Amino acid sequence: MRRSLARVLTGGLAVIATGAVLPLVAPVPAAADRVIVGGVPVRAVDSPWVVALSSRDRFGGTRAGQFCGGVVVAPTKVLTAAHCMGRDVLGAAPEKVSDLLVIAGRDRLRGSGGREVAVRSVRVHPAYDPDTNASDLAVLTLSRALPKGYAIRPAEAGDPASAPGAEATVYGWGDTTGEGDYAGALRSAPVSVLADSHCERAYSGGSAGRYEASTMLCAGDPEGRHDACQGDSGGPLVAQGRLIGLVSWGSGCGRADSPGVYTRITTAVGPVAEAVGAHAAR
Repeated sequence: MRRSLARVLTGGLAVIATGAVLPLVAPVPAAADRVIVGGVPVRAVDSPWVVALSSRDRFGGTRAGQFCGGVVVAPTKVLTAAHCMGRDVLGAAPEKVSDLLVIAGRDRLRGSGGREVAVRSVRVHPAYDPDTNASDLAVLTLSRALPKGYAIRPAEAGDPASAPGAEATVYGWGDTTGEGDYAGALRSAPVSVLADSHCERAYSGGSAGRYEASTMLCAGDPEGRHDACQGDSGGPLVAQGRLIGLVSWGSGCGRADSPGVYTRITTAVGPVAEAVGAHAAR
């Protein structure tokens, strides 16, 4: 299941990007003091690269319209999951969503401070496959620049930060329990990068999905205590100070036998390098 927030529909139901009909889990107050699964509070000042994607028109104002996460890689560039920009999530093409924006520098979604910046354009990875979730990455160009200090450096090929066994942290405002208990404030959870063979066994095809190591990264907790969940899609997976992945999909939340699957940043070379280099070249 992809980990974007459900879009509000009539009749008290919502549709997740996979098309599965679930009880309405859009804007509701947080019912647990955890995020992701097994998380802890995080201050935006300590992790300024984390942003919330928002559309109040599409998702309501209770949680400031948050539906996915993102990560700043240059003052005007934010990476997120490609499926967050799909019609199944937004209900329309992103260019038709007039109030699509990012919320940066704010701990609590409905708090004060920080910045709300409109998204000027969206570029989905040309190799993105919505059927397999391969290359699940999109680059958002902002209408105005965020401070340079907000950006985090993406990992490059061969970086030990994304090697199996590396300790990492995932960030988001998503479901805290896997049962629709959404957080109102930013949290993080510790996970470990797992060997590709681990995810290949967990996701060998069929209804659970298929793991493709060429564009995906596997991370989780062998005991299932920590994980990303719905509403966290597009959020960053960070290790050793570098961005190594984006929350993409998984089976359930916080299950020992079903680790989280992330977009592998080190193989998304073209779009990521272009996003970072476009600003650096100015």
